[in-house]
This record gives sequence, C-alpha cells and structure tokens, in this order.
Amino acid sequence: MATFRTISPVDGSVYAERAQSSDQDIAAALARAVAAQADWRRRPVGERASLLSALVDAFCADGDDIARELTWQMGRPIRYTPGEVRGFEERARTMIALAPQALADIDVGPKQGFRRFIRRDPVGVVLVVAPWNYPYLTAVNAVVPALMAGNAVLLKHAQQTPLCSERFAAAARRAGLPDGLLQALHMSHAATARLIAHDGVGHVAFTGSVAGGAAVEGAATGRFIGVGLELGGKDPAYVRADADLDHAVENLVDGAFFNSGQSCCGIERIYVHAAVHARFVEGAVALTRRYVLGNPLEQDTTLGPLVRSAAADFVRAQTAEAVRQGARALIDEKPFAMSRAGTPYLAPQILVDVDHGMRVMTEESFGPVVGIMKVGSDEEAIALMNDSEYGLTAAIWTADPEAAIAIGDRVETGTWFMNRCDYLDPDLAWTGKKKSGRGVTLSALGYDHLTHPKSFHLRLATA
Repeated sequence: MATFRTISPVDGSVYAERAQSSDQDIAAALARAVAAQADWRRRPVGERASLLSALVDAFCADGDDIARELTWQMGRPIRYTPGEVRGFEERARTMIALAPQALADIDVGPKQGFRRFIRRDPVGVVLVVAPWNYPYLTAVNAVVPALMAGNAVLLKHAQQTPLCSERFAAAARRAGLPDGLLQALHMSHAATARLIAHDGVGHVAFTGSVAGGAAVEGAATGRFIGVGLELGGKDPAYVRADADLDHAVENLVDGAFFNSGQSCCGIERIYVHAAVHARFVEGAVALTRRYVLGNPLEQDTTLGPLVRSAAADFVRAQTAEAVRQGARALIDEKPFAMSRAGTPYLAPQILVDVDHGMRVMTEESFGPVVGIMKVGSDEEAIALMNDSEYGLTAAIWTADPEAAIAIGDRVETGTWFMNRCDYLDPDLAWTGKKKSGRGVTLSALGYDHLTHPKSFHLRLATA
C-alpha cells in the first residue's frame, strides 16, 4: 500500500504518515457519496442548516488542537493559527445564513394560464481539492455551500496538511451528518485526475497553482462539468499621495509578510506616489525590522518558516536575481538569526529600485519579499497594476473613495480594496481574472456554481 509523509517545516520531523487512497477506496467513497446525496438533496434547507451549524460547532470545539496541528503541518506561528479557526467559523456561518435566499425558487412573474419558476438543482457530488497554505479557509469556501445546496462532498487536501480533511470529516460525524455525505480522501495527483474524469463527480472546486488548475481542466475535458479554479496571484497595492501613511505601512507590511508571504491574495508589489515614497519606504523598513523569525510554536514569533526549504530557496534566488539586476535590498538578514540557506526559515525582505523587467515584480513569489516602486500618477499606477498575468486582488490607499472607485473600475482584478488588503469578506464574491482563475465562491453568488438552474414551465388546467 502506498503511503506518504508530511514533513513539518518547524523542525524537519515526520509529523504525519498516511496511506494513499487506492482506486478501490476512491470508488467506494464515490458510491457512498452518490447514495448519501440522493437522500440529502430532498431534505429541507432548514434541516441542512441545522446539521451544518452543528458541524461548525463541533469543529470550533476542537479549535485549540486544530490550530496547533496547523502550525506543525505548515509552519504558521501559533499566535496566528487560531485565526484560521475563527475565519472558518465566520465564512461557514455566513454561507449557511445566505442559503435560504440564495437557494429559493425564482419567481419570474405572472403569466395568464401558467405557473413559472426556476429552481436550483444540486450538481451531485462535489470534489474539493484544497491547498496547504490556508487549508481550512480555502476548503470551507466550497464545502459548506456545496452541502447547503444539497450536494455531497469528497475532500482532498494537499499532502502537507492531510489532517485538515480528516478534521472536516470528524466534525461531520460528530454533528450527525449522513454517512458518506462528507468524506476525506488522501489521493495522489494521478488518482485525483482519474476521479475528476469519473461520471459520478458533478463539480470540481480547486485551489492551488496555475499548473495545478491546468491539470484539473485537462482531467475534466469532455465531462462538461463545472470547474472552479482559484489560482495564483501577484497582487498589487497603490499608495496615493493623500493616503494615511502610518495606516498604509501597517496594513501593507502585514499584507506582504503574514503567513510568510504564502498567500495567493497577499501583497507582492507596491506602487507608491513619488510625493510620499521616501516616507513610506522608511516606515515599511522600520516595521519589517521588528518581525521575529523563529520557532512558530513560540508566542513571540511573528514570522515562521516557509512550507519547505525549496520554497525558501526559490524566493532567495528570485531576490538575488533582482539585486543583480539593480534592485536594492533594504533589510539586513543578519539580525534574523534563523534565516539560513537550505532551510525553510527566511528573513523578510523589501526591495527598491525594482522594475517589471525583474521576476520579483511579475512572477508569483509566495514568500516574504516585496518590491516597492515609485510612481508619478494614478495613470502610471494603473498601467503597472494591470501589467500582470494575474488578477486576484488589488488595493489602494487613499482618502478619496470616489477616486478609489474610479481607479478600481480600470484595474483588472477580482476584488478591489480601499485602505485594506489580504482579507475575504464572505458576503462578497471571491473570484479572479486572467490566470488567477475562474468561478465564484462565497456570497450568494457562490451558490450559482454548485447548482444547476431548472426551469418549471406549467400550463394550468382551464375551467
């Protein structure tokens, strides 16, 4: 039987070992899901909501253990991992609350002699493929609304965070969800592709790399099913001359370095108006120097390791290349004693004198490095923000909401922030443009891709 090991970035130890789900295991799980969904779809939305609220309660009751496990699996400091449990709860309860209205029949209006409406039909079995960097927050975006819509769910997490899918399944059992309705699978990439190609799967929700999204699309070719893809980002921010600089520095440094920069919607490039550029850079450098790189199990640590040494070495190489091309690195690595080549521990870095001829400004870094460019106008900032193959989020710091809206209308992005960044509001649609993916999760619109519209066109009997 094939197995895999989860190597903790904290200390390089084996944190978990699991058997790969065999083709027979996967087929049996799919059969159970199909059977469970046939009954579940007939249950009233209110009953589904009660059971899923109990699932959220069960999950949150184990919050402390879940947070500690998460730190061991992917390295985020323990002072922050409880926030993922809180975020899970916020998104889950929001999607449960939105469901009655989002899933209600749509009355298209009166017509003499007819009754007409549109009903939302569940798609069947939803396969959710979740990443390691925010394993609960990315998965809950699809898992809870899929179940609320009357579907069954098969959940596969990255091999770096296998305990996360097991936590979902355990909470489902404790909440009393029907057997087979929500199941965890530990699958290889090849087995996942074979499952996507199976007729029993009605929708795939994938979060991960652009290459991974292409592989999912390829596996679904000819199936004519929905494929939701949340992929990479190179998210920009623009600091206008009228911005509150202290607030901008605080938000943007956190947006760049939280989770060691391992966020698809984290800030990876910053454009600052020339009038405030020097002051912004000075403030950003001062704040960055206060980060504590260390053991993520210690409460004082504010910057943990990257997920693996290879990821840290990629960022080191990207940064070194930019410096060779003329960029200046403003953060001295020496005070960050744990930052060493060949390890996942990496000091944060701010680069100036950067341009779009450097990979660090165009290629996703997924690590604690950010480039800051001086711009002379809104027009220049817009052109640079749009000069990317990604379009997940973008942000502006300004005192003028109308200017923010006008500029946001011209920026190619799925979410446009003003005076904040790196946050998902579950009442708003989460989506991307260009290579950042397609489809929608969260908000009432998140239910559209988990259901099929079914029109009822009834001619009434005449007297």
